[in-house]
Amino acid sequence: MASVVYEDVTLQYPGTDRPAVSQLQLDIEDGEFLVLVGPSGCGKSTALRMLAGLEEVTSGRILIGGEDATEVSPKDRDIAMVFQNYALYPHMSVAENMGFALKIAGVSKEERRKRVEAVAEQLDLTEYLDRKPKALSGGQRQRVAMGRAIVRQPKVFLMDEPLSNLDAKLRVQTRTRIAALQRDLGVTTVYVTHDQTEALTMGDRIAVMKLGVLQQVGTPRELLDHPNNTFVAGFIGSPAMNLFDAEIDEAGLLFGNATIPLAPEVRSAISGNRVTVGVRPEDMVVGAQGSDGLTLDVTLVEELGADGYLFGSVSLAGKDLDLVVRVDGRTHPNAGETVTVKPLPERVHLFDVESGARIGTPEGRN
Repeated sequence: MASVVYEDVTLQYPGTDRPAVSQLQLDIEDGEFLVLVGPSGCGKSTALRMLAGLEEVTSGRILIGGEDATEVSPKDRDIAMVFQNYALYPHMSVAENMGFALKIAGVSKEERRKRVEAVAEQLDLTEYLDRKPKALSGGQRQRVAMGRAIVRQPKVFLMDEPLSNLDAKLRVQTRTRIAALQRDLGVTTVYVTHDQTEALTMGDRIAVMKLGVLQQVGTPRELLDHPNNTFVAGFIGSPAMNLFDAEIDEAGLLFGNATIPLAPEVRSAISGNRVTVGVRPEDMVVGAQGSDGLTLDVTLVEELGADGYLFGSVSLAGKDLDLVVRVDGRTHPNAGETVTVKPLPERVHLFDVESGARIGTPEGRN
């Protein structure tokens, strides 16, 4: 096991206008499960491949266990990688696939079998050890790929969207298994995904990337409650945070016919009379038509059991905006109705209109 440090790491491919990863500064603790998340093309897989030694660093250093691994060959970095397509050898049995790296390393046949059987028991693969990959389901193949990484007992696990080929139900089951297994093993793990729900449910910490630049690193709760900017605010959370521009005056933030007071230090940090407001769907309160707040015309209701989501449009500062509001799944307004919505003041996020950077909450909390 080992810590991982990216020290000002940049990778720019020849002939490109901008770096694929730019000045990445990231510390991953020994035994931590860190998730790299972001939209396609944000540089998350490139950052992982640099750590694996599969991409050459343009500038900066990568440390594994406190030692500079930037120029170390992939086979000498003592890492194990789980790929999106599993990369199993079709002509080998499950046991042979799992023990292949140990065979190459010169581990005895008896020791290989012992380690493979122990890991197979952890992953419920014992009865499949003599089968070929073609005889397995997608979820079973994914577990074999995991097992192949585990038997090596590496310093670091690298996982590049390992669940993307699984159906929705199996993805949920498998991500729970992976997270629990990682905590049992205590091996430093860097996990890449574009699915922010995966990131929130699996990682000790999450690193959000955009266009090769690290936007924020923190626990799931930190990213949900204190996003650094509008990109993180809109990317983390499902459904996404409601983001819109609103006007302010001396009394505070104007929200329909309601006014939310602003702390003096927050008001002084806002240039002009407009601010970008962020409110998560679960932080909206629904009231009767005509009460204080914004008038919402409900166009669609999603019922998801205990929870429901109202989708509708509001008129704010002369513009029609779409809003999502979480409600009780059993008792809620219906499509076609008109209600009033108002945010919980302590849950309102404010961002600069130009830069998108976080300002704080109306009450002055950061």
